[in-house]
Amino acid sequence: MPEKPEVITVARKLETKLINKKILGVEVFYNNMIDYPTVSDFKKNIKNQKIYNITTRGKWIVMTLDDYYLLFHLRMEGKFFFRTKEDEKNKHEHVIFDLDDDTQLRFADVRKFGKVMLIEKDKINNMKPYTELGLEPWDKNLTSEYLKEKYSKKSLPIKSVLLDQSIITGIGNIYADEILFLSRINPLTKAKDLTDKNRKDIIKNTIEVLDKAIEEGGTTIRSYTSEEGVTGMFQNNLFVHQREKESCRICNSTIIKIKVGGRGTYYCPKCQK
Repeated sequence: MPEKPEVITVARKLETKLINKKILGVEVFYNNMIDYPTVSDFKKNIKNQKIYNITTRGKWIVMTLDDYYLLFHLRMEGKFFFRTKEDEKNKHEHVIFDLDDDTQLRFADVRKFGKVMLIEKDKINNMKPYTELGLEPWDKNLTSEYLKEKYSKKSLPIKSVLLDQSIITGIGNIYADEILFLSRINPLTKAKDLTDKNRKDIIKNTIEVLDKAIEEGGTTIRSYTSEEGVTGMFQNNLFVHQREKESCRICNSTIIKIKVGGRGTYYCPKCQK
């Protein structure tokens, strides 16, 4: 599943092609992909809305329009394609936006898990997903004290807690493994048992890992790419994730794979005692 660096990579690619373009209309071929409002209101309200800015919140792509925010969640395999009206529609293209330059922005998803929302600007901070999202990794309020408060009653393994989007948003399975490795924290350690140094290391390494991944265009794992013909390179820098039975790049011990909270988890038994 795309994580924060992949979502940022997608947003930046879209920004180069969509800023100041107007959405003339939209066709929806799979109604369940529209999470809010109703499909009929979505089609009606988005007409003639201009795109001014594209950013991210958590794993959501957020487009600022005249009167609304247009949100996309890629889930497992959501992708964007740019086409003309004459181009044949692919069966996996479920939401197609007509733009004022005679091109189309097509949101495709093989698994149909992706979500699209059109939220009024004055409601955005009082509605899901915003009400469920924690701090961004680069937020100045993300401190050891903040994590201490959030972690103090959590007996779950820190690997599971790192994936909790209501605390720090944007971290997924790949980067959680990498953050814990660089922080020298065993993924099974209870969140409430972390020291002040552990929490500071998590913050520091979260920023470093995500910054590096963004610089590399994200991580391409299996079939995920951020956009047609665009693949990330950060997988070449992974220390532990998907490196089961390979040697640790720091100590030469064998990387181990376990399940934590149902998620495949990779770590070094020596570096992360």
